[in-house]
Amino acid sequence: MDVGLWLIGLGPGDLQQMTGSALVAAKKADYRFLEGYTALLPPSELEKMESVIGSWELRMRSAVEDPTELLSLAKTAKVALLVVGDPLQATTHVDLQIRCQEMGIPCHVEHGVSITTIVTGAVGLQSYRFGRQCTFAYPYGDYLPTSPLEIIVANQSRDLHTLVLLDLDPTGMGEGDQVPMTPKVAVEVLHKMANKLGQDVDDWVLVLCSDMGTCDAKIRVGIPDEIMRIDEGRIHCLVVPANLHEVEENALSRW
Repeated sequence: MDVGLWLIGLGPGDLQQMTGSALVAAKKADYRFLEGYTALLPPSELEKMESVIGSWELRMRSAVEDPTELLSLAKTAKVALLVVGDPLQATTHVDLQIRCQEMGIPCHVEHGVSITTIVTGAVGLQSYRFGRQCTFAYPYGDYLPTSPLEIIVANQSRDLHTLVLLDLDPTGMGEGDQVPMTPKVAVEVLHKMANKLGQDVDDWVLVLCSDMGTCDAKIRVGIPDEIMRIDEGRIHCLVVPANLHEVEENALSRW
């Protein structure tokens, strides 16, 4: 009998974009757990997931970072951890692979289309010109790390674009309901970091990518004050372009 842990990518937000092998693996699992803190499915996709792959349960950060339950079950059954996007996009899931290896538990990976794959192509910028990614975190009281802006500036110094992921969890705990960061909050965070570092970002060009990988996907381009006024969409990320090549400039002009 096949047993072990399956890390299964659900794709970016539309279950129809799961690979055929991922769909088969999810259906065959004895236990299915949706990892609910590194990325989110739209509510409409959550509602139909049981009809697509079978019954499932939600697991948040503590259950994945301390995977006693998952790995105990995986010793004698087929356990699927369902992850929005690609299951190895987050280092937490790579850690699961290592734990399985140490415990002699088979670990299988079914890759999925990730936000990185979609955004770097969809906006029309050349994929080889993207530098290190970063994430804008919600401020916690007076604490706000400036490392994301430092990464963007370092990328710009090398003439590289930056993909900026936006936080889903205002508590920082990875438990309970997730609240995707809005464009308004993202720009406020950008301005706060800029003030700390003495960086002028008012005239920066930003690319806002909303609900990518779903039928509601939208891409918009503007300076920070324009982007923060956008209140449509549910899950967003940003691209901060470096100097644009002619083809890239024409591509961005579409949005």
